[in-house]
Amino acid sequence: MKKNISLIFFVLLISTISTAQNASQALKILDKTAGIIGRKGGATANFAITGKYGNTSGTIAIKGNKFRATTPDAIIWFDGKTEWTYIKKNEEVNISTPAEAQQQAMNPYKFITIYKNGFNLSMTSSASEYNIHLVARNQGRTIKEMYITIDKRTYLPKQVKMRQSNGWTTIKISNFKTSNQSDASFRFNSKDFPKAEIIDLR
Repeated sequence: MKKNISLIFFVLLISTISTAQNASQALKILDKTAGIIGRKGGATANFAITGKYGNTSGTIAIKGNKFRATTPDAIIWFDGKTEWTYIKKNEEVNISTPAEAQQQAMNPYKFITIYKNGFNLSMTSSASEYNIHLVARNQGRTIKEMYITIDKRTYLPKQVKMRQSNGWTTIKISNFKTSNQSDASFRFNSKDFPKAEIIDLR
């Protein structure tokens, strides 16, 4: 009986150590990815989003927690606090303060600012990719779960898949390039859209 208990304890101990090492390795990889993406000057990339409410694609510019996304239907600016969404068809600008999940839905790089807090990490890998799984410790969080696919050679993310209460959203990312971005480029400038109707939803 004592031998069985000792064996069970040993197996659990090895499993716990292995899980901790796996999470630590996943954290190191995300730290390296965040360091590349989060360079002070900024960067640009292409993206394609598939989700419950439809599909879209476009380009994105980022700098820290700021982003500017352009799609065939809209332009979105986010300066780290306020979001402006210009709807091309209606010539309408909606101003809002987006939640975490809303930011992630349009900014595939948002995960670099949230992965360190409130998520359990695990990882698998293939010959060319790291596949990192994040699960929110608090399932009341807007982003409940994420899968991040990272290129082993470049440490750049290739895909971000996230689960909210309304289902899964997948964002594929390509053509990442470092590019200096001004802070002003992440704010809506009414002079550039003189006919736009502005609707403040804050």
